[in-house]
Amino acid sequence: MDKAWAELSWEEKRAKRFERWLSPPGVTFANAQAEKVYKERVTRFIKAFTLEKPDRVPCIIPTGFYAAAYAGTNLGEVMYDYDKMKMAWRKLLHEMDADTYVPPALVPPGRALDIMDYKLYKWPGHGLSKTTLSYQAVEGEWMKPDEYDALIRDPSDFWLRTYLPRIFGAFKAFSGLPPWTSFEEIATATFLPFGNPEIQAGFKALMEAGNETMKWIMAVGEVAAESLAMGYPGIMSGLAKAPFDTLGDTLRGTQGVMMDMFQRPQKVHEAMERIAPIAIAGTIASVANATAPTIIMPLHKGADSFMSPKQYETFYWPTFRKVVMAFINEGIFPILFAEGSYNNRLDIIGDFPKGSVAWYFDQTNIFEAKKKIGDKLCIVGNVPTSLIMTGTPQQVKEHCKKLIDGCAPGSGYVLAGGANVDDGNPENLRAMMAAVKEYGVYK
Repeated sequence: MDKAWAELSWEEKRAKRFERWLSPPGVTFANAQAEKVYKERVTRFIKAFTLEKPDRVPCIIPTGFYAAAYAGTNLGEVMYDYDKMKMAWRKLLHEMDADTYVPPALVPPGRALDIMDYKLYKWPGHGLSKTTLSYQAVEGEWMKPDEYDALIRDPSDFWLRTYLPRIFGAFKAFSGLPPWTSFEEIATATFLPFGNPEIQAGFKALMEAGNETMKWIMAVGEVAAESLAMGYPGIMSGLAKAPFDTLGDTLRGTQGVMMDMFQRPQKVHEAMERIAPIAIAGTIASVANATAPTIIMPLHKGADSFMSPKQYETFYWPTFRKVVMAFINEGIFPILFAEGSYNNRLDIIGDFPKGSVAWYFDQTNIFEAKKKIGDKLCIVGNVPTSLIMTGTPQQVKEHCKKLIDGCAPGSGYVLAGGANVDDGNPENLRAMMAAVKEYGVYK
């Protein structure tokens, strides 16, 4: 009799998730060859992630929103025209052979953002030029310094009645809603605010945005299903954030959270401890039925340029590690994207079980990372974005060879870009694949 899930070790849970990745339920492959190469690609990643020797070094091509430019359109158009979005991502799928494929899940549905009057980001045609290649977060104090206690006491209530009305114009009137906990027995008077036309308009906008998002997800799903059928595995089943980043990116803003470390450090710690279990539960639920057991964690405020090593160890690392360990213990494989430089973090970030996570480096000295943590954890990266954008295919290939020669011995290495590119020479991306096929084969 099989063990119950809770009785399994983290390695046993992950093995079951890896089995699902290798043989995804409900997927009908285009032909036997597509199924064969799919399993080869997944096996290649699994072995690299777990420090076994695959047939060769895997490669993650840093495409980002590149499919739009490659197909002669742009992000502003594909955010609103899902047929163009599907066309662009299908063109890249059929013309750019790779080890993995990312469907347009990170292309947001523009009309849904319009309906909700979203303020946390700017995007092409909405605060940015219509031809801008990406979107941009808007820094701001979306949570005031005196609101820590409200967040800590009841995060859901704070989100609904304070935070969401600030970032969604459609929810402006929601600040006048009663707490949901005020609904007790026959408390009829609690219904009164829902008769407010502005609050009703907010709920109507939410339903309209939901309908629009359903159209978008169907389009994304078409491309995702087609890529799987052709034998291209996904590498990202979900996103997660470090608690400090939720506080610093989403709520207080960079300036606010940096000041808080000095002016109200205890509140920062209390807020992160409150956020951590929410982040854990949400991410675990989001990948429950996913094909791949991998999640990406983009790490923003932990970079060398944002805080000292002491601050990192004090404020960033403890709750971040807690969240990551919770994922590991559920058999999920986190890919930790160290944006910017993590050169001053290498002595601490290896503190995870062997083969349990991958560190994806942007501007970190990856050869030093190989020495410090490469015998324990997989490392990923870090072909410079500037080289991919401005270099020649030969220069890209030579740089990839240098990375492979320095990082691949002993396994545990995945070639990737330091960050995604949104435009540029497609031959430079093909050069990355050519490099792993020529130089990344294990004997």
